[in-house]
Parts: sequence; structure tokens; C-alpha cells
Amino acid sequence: MALSRVERLQVWLFKALTGLLFALFRFFSPRGSAALSGKRLPPVGHPLLLESATQLARKIRRKEVSSVEVVQAYIDRIQEVNPFLNAVIKDRFAAALQEAAQVDKLIEEETGGEDVLEDRLPFLGVPLSVKESFSLQGMPFATGLVSRRGVVATVDAPPVALLKRAGAIPMGVTNTSELCMWMESHNHLHGVTNNPYDLERIPGGSSGGEGSILGAAGAVIGVGSDIGGSIRMPCFFNGIFGHKTTPGVVSHDNQHPQCSGRQEEYVSTGPMCRYAEDLLPMLRIMAGPKASMLSLDAEVDLKKLRFFTIPHDGGSPFTSPVSRELIDVQRKVAERLEADLGVEVREVRLPELRYGFPIWDTYMALRDDDGKPPRPFAELMGDSGPPAWPLWELLKWLVGRSEHTMAAIGLALMERTHHSKPAPFIIQQKEKLQREVEELLGTDGVFLYPSHPRVAPRHHHPLFRPFDFVYTGIISILGLPVTQCPLGLGEEGLPLGVQVVAGRLQDHLSLAVALYLEKTFGGWREPGGKP
Repeated sequence: MALSRVERLQVWLFKALTGLLFALFRFFSPRGSAALSGKRLPPVGHPLLLESATQLARKIRRKEVSSVEVVQAYIDRIQEVNPFLNAVIKDRFAAALQEAAQVDKLIEEETGGEDVLEDRLPFLGVPLSVKESFSLQGMPFATGLVSRRGVVATVDAPPVALLKRAGAIPMGVTNTSELCMWMESHNHLHGVTNNPYDLERIPGGSSGGEGSILGAAGAVIGVGSDIGGSIRMPCFFNGIFGHKTTPGVVSHDNQHPQCSGRQEEYVSTGPMCRYAEDLLPMLRIMAGPKASMLSLDAEVDLKKLRFFTIPHDGGSPFTSPVSRELIDVQRKVAERLEADLGVEVREVRLPELRYGFPIWDTYMALRDDDGKPPRPFAELMGDSGPPAWPLWELLKWLVGRSEHTMAAIGLALMERTHHSKPAPFIIQQKEKLQREVEELLGTDGVFLYPSHPRVAPRHHHPLFRPFDFVYTGIISILGLPVTQCPLGLGEEGLPLGVQVVAGRLQDHLSLAVALYLEKTFGGWREPGGKP
């Protein structure tokens, strides 16, 4: 069914507004830093930086290496690459070294043996990076909002607390987009974060600082949150693994901003890492008592799964066409699955996907069970003060006086186009898509879907294509678990990848496929390394 006249007008208005904002941005914004143009990251020098967290924890328990050595290696790497990336916005290196020394002392005094330590403290002595929107005691908690400068977390967010309880050592907090609602990690408090594979490109958002420092081998494991692709886009653009958990399993408490309306039904917190074998143990820890909702201990026989591939969204007027190299690499995944496992990977088309953006936009604005709407983005921009006036902020931005980014101002402006009641046609399309996907996947199916229409864009270019995130966003609204998997480097030396989507609470299936894809396609590649 074609878009209605009103919907076509809405598409035109959206594109006209974003085109105007991008033109204004290009005209009035300062040029990028010439100091970083053409520069590349230093190569990875220390062999400990090329071990998974699981392997590092094992070596630390066995006293083959000390936690102090591992932590120091990561401190050195962060200090080496962060001037290029601006990913880590506040470190806690001195405290991390003290905690690492305590770990080494604990291991020396442990009498129960390695197995006891592994059971109680599976990530003992391993460095951890944390997205700044998660509360980490004693660290900044501003989420890129200038008015929150000086806000310091007094507690740990539950997933962070659980990882610390499992022995992980936080190294610092990483940059985000302003209020975590944009696909580029840029704000006027901490600046712009760069992609380790090309410093003139974005690392994604909102967990872009995490993606950047992980992709640069400045971290081995990290945590992110995702309501529209904020784990998956940074993982895709930076060539690492990430998992958007089935909603409701991992706590979203003590993060900023908090969800409102029905957004808790779509948001997920999950692991980000360079090595696929770390995903499942991280998720088991982060889920805490709710880990029992997932079948994380179940053996997965990939040969018994049903595989599907969806090459694109069917030609949405909101999104860019998927690039040829991403279509080709997804096809290669299907071919390898068939050749290696003897399975059939069936290509399917779901016409409702072309309405992905209006579905995401509509459902993000739904009222909760008490009839209360989500908190307007303009209110979030104002934090504890009065709401921001987006038109006034736009005028201030034009003369360099706004504390907000163009992306945040644009989102606040677009919110004003929302109808008071959701369009029945869009609700119908979502409900139909939900039924089709649930019937397709069942409890033993997975499908491949592009992570984004193209590889990592250049800085600020998403302002001109703001709806391309919907390749990840629509999966959030469907409430499905997804594992983002790297698939090597493309023609420009930038990471390729694919989303592996499973049925609700079937997270273990996509995690198992991630292990296979890492073995088959090589997983994370060092920036500047071979494709």
C-alpha cells in the first residue's frame, strides 16, 4: 500500500527541514580539525591488548599475568589513541591501578583454587569501559548536556555494579551524543568523537565513545544502551561485537535520560566487545537474577536453526538505498552458512519494513498505561530548568551561542510535527509486521538484516540522512534481541557488518551465530590492518 497524501507531505516536510538544517550547519559551523586529516592511529603494540576478556581473566587467575600489567597496558593504549579519538572523556586510572593491585593480592591469598575464582569473579582484574550515560560512582554523569556540567554519579547503574562485582575494573567513561538521541557522538560539553578507522568519520551514537575506544583496542569490554541502534550502529561503524538484549532483561535504572511513555518496552542495555566469546558471559552477569529468562546455558546446534535474510527495507522514502558492498557481504554470509552448515538461507521480503521510520517515531511517542505521554525532548534539553525553545536555540546556534547541537535542536523541532493521536495505518503496519516476524522466527529462527545503509559516514553527514538509523530502530520497536557482528573491512578500509536477529528471549541463538561469524569472517580487525 502506498503512502497516503498526508504521509507523503510529512516525508517532504521532514526532508525539507533536515535539508535546511544541514545546509545551515555546513554554512555556519566551523570546519573540522585539519590537525587530524589524513592521520591514522598508532598500531597495537602490546600483545595483551589482543586477548579477549575471557582469556585475560583466565591468565590473571592463573598468575600468568598480573591485573596491574593488564590495566597498565590499557592505560598506555588509551593515552596513546585518545588524543586522536576523544572517546574517553574522564578516566580513573589511579583508582584502577589500585584496584588491580588489590586483585593481584586477592589471587595470591586465594586458597580455593582457580575454579572458585572463576565461578565467583569471572572477569576478575579485567579492564572495563563505561558509557557516560550510565551512573558510575564518582564519575561525570552529564550525557553531553552543558547544563549538567559538574553532575557526578553517586551510585553505580545495576549492570555496571554487577560487572564490578564480577571483578571488572572500570577505566573511565566515554562520550555520547547529546542526551543519547543521535547517531553521532557529538555534544558541546565534550566535543566530537572520531572513528578509529578514519578520523574524519563518525563512530556512531549514542554509544559512540564506547565503540570508538573498543575499536581502537583501548578497551576490551564495555557497556551500552540501545533504543534506536545506539549499541548496534557504533559496533557496526567501529568493527566490534554488540548485543541488544531482549527488552526487560537487563536493568535500565540509573541511566540518563530515563525512559518515559512506553519506551521501556523498546530500550535495551547490553554488552559491547571486540571478541564474540565475551558477549554471553557479559550478558549473564549484566542480567543478574533475570538471566534465567534467557537460555544462555543451552547448547545451540546451528545446523538445526532456520535462517532467513532480508537484504533491505523494500525502498522506504525515508532511508537511503543499501550500498552494494553491504548487500554483497550479507549475501556472502548467507552463502557461507549454506556451504558450511548445509542449511537453507531463505530470502524474505517484509513490505511493512518500508514504514520503519513512521513506526519507530509513532511508538516512541505513545502514552503509557496511565495515559501519560513521554517527556518531550525539549524538556530533557532544559534538564531541571525550563524546557528549551528549539526555534530560539536554532537562532542562537546560528550565531554560535547555543549550548545545544544542531541534531538536538532538529529533534526538538521535529517533535512539534507529531500528531496528538497515532495514525491507525501506522499502528496496523506495525502490528502486521510484528505478527509476521514472530511467525517467521518462532523459537528456532534468525534473520540477517543490514545494520545501516552504508559504512560509517563522514562527520555531521547524518544530519542530511537522519532516518537511516531505522535499520536498527525498527528492530527495537519489535522488541527483539539482536547481535551486531563485524564482517571484515570494505573498499575504503571501513568495517562491514550485519545484524543477526532472533525471536524474543532467544538471545542465545544470535550469540551463537556471532561466534560462527567471528570464526568465519575474522571478527574485529585492527584499524589500519588488512581487510
